[in-house]
Amino acid sequence: MPDAITVHPAEPGDGDILGEIHALSWGVSHGPLCSPKVAAAGIEERRTKWHGILAEGVGTDTILLARLNERPGAFARFGASTSRPGLAEIHTFFAHPDVWGSGIAMALLTAVLDRVRDAGYDDVHLWTLRDSAQARRFYAKNGFAETGRTHDHDFGEGPPLALVELERAVPGR
Repeated sequence: MPDAITVHPAEPGDGDILGEIHALSWGVSHGPLCSPKVAAAGIEERRTKWHGILAEGVGTDTILLARLNERPGAFARFGASTSRPGLAEIHTFFAHPDVWGSGIAMALLTAVLDRVRDAGYDDVHLWTLRDSAQARRFYAKNGFAETGRTHDHDFGEGPPLALVELERAVPGR
């Protein structure tokens, strides 16, 4: 029987689910690039931050949760760009390491792009770690191209991490 992937809006009670996906994925993708102290603090912060975000309501942003065979596996937060007026931005996109390669991220990205298109955007951008080859391959495979814009993000201790901006046209616009 093939795997069933479903995508739906996150609900106020999904804070623990989003937190666990975010913490585990961030720990694998970002943690090795940070000092142990910053990695531990970053994991803990990601575990607990989603309750407040969901309690506030998502406003103009949207959070989608993807499930693989009914098990939560990936989520994305997207909405208006914080730095480029007129563009949509994928603010957060993480999949639990156990579901990497399952197709769940592709299904989630397709749902995000559909929502962005329905909201009237022509283009969408995001920032990802320069040193995350896996994320950059995933986005390139899905039509994103580097814009040449970069910036450093300081996680608090140790050297800042370089981010690169990626952008693509929204399908169907």
